[in-house]
Amino acid sequence: MQPQLPLGLIIPERVNLESFCVGGNAAVLDAVTRLSNGQLSQLYLWGNSGTGKTHLLQAVCQQIAEQGKTVAYLPLQELLGYSVDVFSGLELMKLICIDDMDSVASHPDWQEALFNLYNRVSEHGNHILFAARNLPAETGIGLPDLVSRLGWGETYAIQELSDADKLGVLQTRASGQGLELPDETASYLIRRYPRDMVSLMELIEKLDRASLAASRRLTVPFVKQALMLEE
Repeated sequence: MQPQLPLGLIIPERVNLESFCVGGNAAVLDAVTRLSNGQLSQLYLWGNSGTGKTHLLQAVCQQIAEQGKTVAYLPLQELLGYSVDVFSGLELMKLICIDDMDSVASHPDWQEALFNLYNRVSEHGNHILFAARNLPAETGIGLPDLVSRLGWGETYAIQELSDADKLGVLQTRASGQGLELPDETASYLIRRYPRDMVSLMELIEKLDRASLAASRRLTVPFVKQALMLEE
């Protein structure tokens, strides 16, 4: 069974709970695991961009789908150009993962639709996972009843990874793509480029293409040259 995904979105195979770099987020991973096992009915994750919220939501979707259960992943920021009718019937899913909750702050119609969806999910006894950059009361959402519902379950802040953790993630991702990323090169990337994990993963994708095209190792001089050409 595959997760239900809007807009033709595809979740990469490498996105799973095992590939999430825990760092200081052991309690977060435990909560997500309990949700995927049916021990939690609701969970709210919050943290800065690039801390792994989307990774966790998509990973849970993969895991639930592999169990043969129905699941939907909803990236609200990408859905705002569509009708709120995208929520129709989703209460029948065993789990709904809703990303980018902050993005509906200036959209009262979407807030109302999400509130109604929440109530329908509860009535059917199914589960729901939210992710946002901020705590429920700080999302800018103006519908008090929705803000209240967002805080009814367990709430966890996702902590930023240390530089050492980020270096390890970069090297693991590179290795998974058949690349060797020396410590010196990984450290250079972390010092020189945006340090959030989304940007760093994009760098690995670029370097993978450049290394394949040039048949070169990922030395610091080659990386400087390759990324300069990308810019």
